[in-house]
Amino acid sequence: MVTKPRKTKGTPDPVDVHVGQRLRVRRSLQGMSQEKLANAINLTFQQVQKYERGTNRISAGRLYQFSKILDVPISYFYDQFEEPLANTQGAYGFADNEQEGFSTEDLMQRKETLDLVRTYYSIKDPNKRKDIIKFIKSMTSRMKDEDGSD
Repeated sequence: MVTKPRKTKGTPDPVDVHVGQRLRVRRSLQGMSQEKLANAINLTFQQVQKYERGTNRISAGRLYQFSKILDVPISYFYDQFEEPLANTQGAYGFADNEQEGFSTEDLMQRKETLDLVRTYYSIKDPNKRKDIIKFIKSMTSRMKDEDGSD
């Protein structure tokens, strides 16, 4: 059995951060403000902010309420979570330096991405949405050809 080290005060647990990020993404995709979500379950919008940052842990009952309001199963909040690997001392660790790279999770936190997805799904006709995907793919294909990229 691997024992998890004690959490230092002020350091959010990775699970709480992930659940909060998923809450923020879903709320944003629904076009719902923090204030509207908070009012739906008799909270302040500041409390929703703390949940979304992972600084406050969301109770099981509250998570159930969020899942009903946002029309997702509870498991949605845990989707794509990968537990941090234990380092050689048996503690949960992070890289010592900033890591370069591209992450799908980072993309889903960007306002531009959320606006694009929300706008895309506001188009009711599935055939028109398919046409938009085809158009975007053809544009990226042309750009790669012009740049000589793969």
